[in-house]
Amino acid sequence: MSNAPTSTRALEQLLLPAECLLCHGLLHGRDANRIVCPVCRHRWRPVRPPWCERCGQPEPHFGACRLCAGWPAALTAVRSAVWLANGAREAVLALKYRGLPRIADDLAEAMALVRLPADGPSVLVPIPLAPKRLRERGYNQSDALAAALARRWHLPVARELLARVRETPTQTALTPETRLANVAGAFTPRHGRGVGLPGRTLVLVDDVFTTGATLAEAARALEQAGARTVCGITFARAVIPDFT
Repeated sequence: MSNAPTSTRALEQLLLPAECLLCHGLLHGRDANRIVCPVCRHRWRPVRPPWCERCGQPEPHFGACRLCAGWPAALTAVRSAVWLANGAREAVLALKYRGLPRIADDLAEAMALVRLPADGPSVLVPIPLAPKRLRERGYNQSDALAAALARRWHLPVARELLARVRETPTQTALTPETRLANVAGAFTPRHGRGVGLPGRTLVLVDDVFTTGATLAEAARALEQAGARTVCGITFARAVIPDFT
């Protein structure tokens, strides 16, 4: 969130009317504090069933789903709000690389419409950044999403459960198999066993789902520390390239 005083932001909006990040149309009235206008948000295409009940990939499945077959048992369900298209990609890039953590409010609004198949009380767990990348960026985009989603779902955020202990190269050009190897051992629970918060579902929060490798590895670390039920939610879902 912006650290500028409310009066300063109001003056900026008066002197420099806000415009939509995506279409550059002016933002008016109750949308003046937003980053993305209602029209552009409406263009984001929701991810809809039919899908794999576990990983949420909306493709026809005959037999076991290959995408989530290797996931840890504790990771029971992952869902995404929209496809990484129609301006959603640009919104994610703004969140991660353009120093606009406030756009997480717009992204979380779409995420809040998702219904996870989780029973009982839940706790949001943002995917952590490596310390070096956190210093460079100044904030964790997954943490910004978790905080914005927590306000809508009225859930707590547990930032202390998971740590990233290894920096990983970008996964953009990697196959599903090499993605898993790339993130292997990247996460560790901060407090050893017992992080599972008995009776609560841990909901991992991230910006984009491609093959689920990052969520699976984070869930594996939580499972090894005692977590029994882990779900995941992301703002966007990428179309998985055909690596065959």
